[in-house]
Amino acid sequence: MSIKVKPYKDSDLNKKQQVTKMFDTISKEYDGLNRVISFGIDVKWRKKVVDLVAKTNPSNILDIATGTGDLAISLTKTNAKEIIGLDISDGMLEVGRQKIAHKKLDDKIKMMLGDSENLPFEDNTFDAITVAFGVRNFETLDTGLSEIYRVLKPNGIFVILETSVPVKTPYKQGYKFYTKYILPTIGKLFSKDQSAYSYLCESASVFPYGEALNNILRQIGFNSVKDMPQTFGVATIYTATKAHNGQ
Repeated sequence: MSIKVKPYKDSDLNKKQQVTKMFDTISKEYDGLNRVISFGIDVKWRKKVVDLVAKTNPSNILDIATGTGDLAISLTKTNAKEIIGLDISDGMLEVGRQKIAHKKLDDKIKMMLGDSENLPFEDNTFDAITVAFGVRNFETLDTGLSEIYRVLKPNGIFVILETSVPVKTPYKQGYKFYTKYILPTIGKLFSKDQSAYSYLCESASVFPYGEALNNILRQIGFNSVKDMPQTFGVATIYTATKAHNGQ
């Protein structure tokens, strides 16, 4: 199970409250910093997620931890009739709403304030569910994944895009150096919340990835679980489905 890392070491707030506060604070700078930190490669990773979802021809999609809506916007290419982007940070959602309005996609995408660990939907509601760089921010990983399993339709697809740690030399050493020294420095230079980018690095380093996360997904009840490391293993795409008789 993942070690619980929180953004603010001296705060009495629980992880969920701290993560909400953190993303509200950095919401306006998040997109630009993300492009810098990932060298823009995150755009390519999201495109792969969209391609995987599109192959299943979903009618409706739930994008959890949607943030500023980058993935939700990209998912319109699947031709799904309805896309819901859900997040606990209204600051992030507001940035997303502006982007969606600018692209005239209001009729396709609905941005919703909500908790991934207490989803406001009926069982077996969505053909596809996605989470990009969000599962490691769940207060309780099992609860969040169980909720996703509950609202996913039988035979529906679940796709996670999440940071991971390279295992091969020299990428392993390079990644450690980058995340320990360079990434937090970029965050401190450009962000008004210096704790935020230290948290994002630290939470990535302790979060279960690869077969460890595959096994957690299987324990929840998902099947056909598969992981696909991206860019030397600095991120991983996971796919899973819900059995036809899944409850």
